[in-house]
Amino acid sequence: CIFGVTATPNRGDRKGLREVFDNVADQVRLGELIASGHLVPPRTFVIDVGVQDELRSVRKTMSDFDMAEVAGIMDRAPVTDEVIRHWKEKAGDRQTVVFCSTVAHAEHVTDAFRAAGVSAALIHGDLAVETRKAILTDYAAGDIRVVVNVAVLTEGWDHPPTSCVVLLRPSSYKSTMIQMVGRGLRTVDPEEHPGIVKTDCVVLDFGTSSLIHGTLEQDVDLDGKTETGEAPTKTCPACEAEIPLAATECPLCGEAFTREDLDAGEGGAAAPLSGFMMTEIDLLKRSSFAWVDLYGTDDALMATGFAAWGGIFWLDGVWYAIGGAKGERPHLLGVGERTVCLAQADDWLNTHETDESAFKTRSWLRQPPTEKQLQYLPPECRHDFGLTRYRASALMTFGFNKRAIRQLIDTAARPERRAA
Repeated sequence: CIFGVTATPNRGDRKGLREVFDNVADQVRLGELIASGHLVPPRTFVIDVGVQDELRSVRKTMSDFDMAEVAGIMDRAPVTDEVIRHWKEKAGDRQTVVFCSTVAHAEHVTDAFRAAGVSAALIHGDLAVETRKAILTDYAAGDIRVVVNVAVLTEGWDHPPTSCVVLLRPSSYKSTMIQMVGRGLRTVDPEEHPGIVKTDCVVLDFGTSSLIHGTLEQDVDLDGKTETGEAPTKTCPACEAEIPLAATECPLCGEAFTREDLDAGEGGAAAPLSGFMMTEIDLLKRSSFAWVDLYGTDDALMATGFAAWGGIFWLDGVWYAIGGAKGERPHLLGVGERTVCLAQADDWLNTHETDESAFKTRSWLRQPPTEKQLQYLPPECRHDFGLTRYRASALMTFGFNKRAIRQLIDTAARPERRAA
C-alpha cells in the first residue's frame, strides 16, 4: 500500500498519477487551510501595464509559454518602472519574491529595485549553490527586502515572513501558478519569527495567470487530462472590467461583491473561493470545546480541558493565540487576525486534549462549581449564581497561567513588525 501526499496533484507536464495511485482518499482545499489558520488568505491585484493583449498572443511550448517571447514584452523600462511603482504603493513594506521570465529580465528588474532604494537580490540557476544559499540567508535575516528569481524558487523553498508575490510572467499551468503564489501563503510561527505579524499575502500579477486560471482551487485529475482553457469571467459593475468569476473583490478597481453578486453568475453557482474565510460563528459551532469570554468584554477567550487549554487575547489591535498542556510551558501559537488565532488555539486543543469528557457536549460543564473551585476564585464568584463548573475551570486555568500569558504577549508585542 502506498500513501501519497502532494500540494499540486495536477502536474504541469500533463502526466497523470494513475499509474501509481488508483484513488483520491481526501482533498484538502485552499479554503479549508485558510479557515483552519494553516495558510493566510491571498489578496490578488491583476495589474495591466498595457501588455495583456500582447501576452495573450504568446506562443506555448511543450512546457509553458515561450519565456523569451514573454521577456520581449515584459522586459521594457516603462513596464518595469510601473512594476516598482505599484509594488511600493501596495506592498512596499513587505518581504517579496518576484518571478521573472528570463535571467536578463530578472537582472533588469533587480537593478530597478536597487535604483529605487530597495534592497534586492537575484537568484537564478546559473549561480553557484553557495551564492544562492548566501542570498537566501540574507533574505531570511531581513537584510534583503526583495528576492528576484527565474524558475528557482517555484518549489522547494520556504520563508514564511514573505507576504508579497510578484508575477512578471504568465503561467499556462495552474499548478505552476499555485506553486508561485504558495511561496507567500505560509503562516508565521511566532516562536521562530518573533514580532512578525502576517495576516495576508499580496499577489501582484502583471501577467495573465490570474485571468487565465481564475482561482487557486483545483480538482484532482489522476489521468492528467485537465485542460488549461480560459477561466470563466464576469463583468465588474464598477469598472466594467472582465475579471475571474471566483473573485470576491475586483482586482482592478477594488469593488467588493455582495453575496447576491456572487450567487448571480452562471445560473446561481457560487464562486469557488467566495467566503473561504470561515466566520467566527462557524468556527465556534464546529469546535469540540466551549469557549468562555473571561471578562465579558470579548477581548479574552479561553477553552480548557483536562490535559490542555487554549486562549486568544487582544492587545493594541492585535490578537494573540496561546496554548498550554500538562508538563509543557505555554506556547505562543499565532499573532494576527481574531478568526485565524481562534482556529490556531482550537487546533492546539484538538491535538493535545485526549479526554472526550472535556467536550462541550458533556453535561458536567453546565453543573454548578465545586466548593474546591470556589476556594481558588475571587470571593465575588460565590454570589454569581450563573457560574458553571466549566466557566470556573476556565477562570482558574487563566488565573494559574496569567503571568506566563502576559509575558508571552508582552515579548511578542515588543519587537512587533508587520509582514502584512
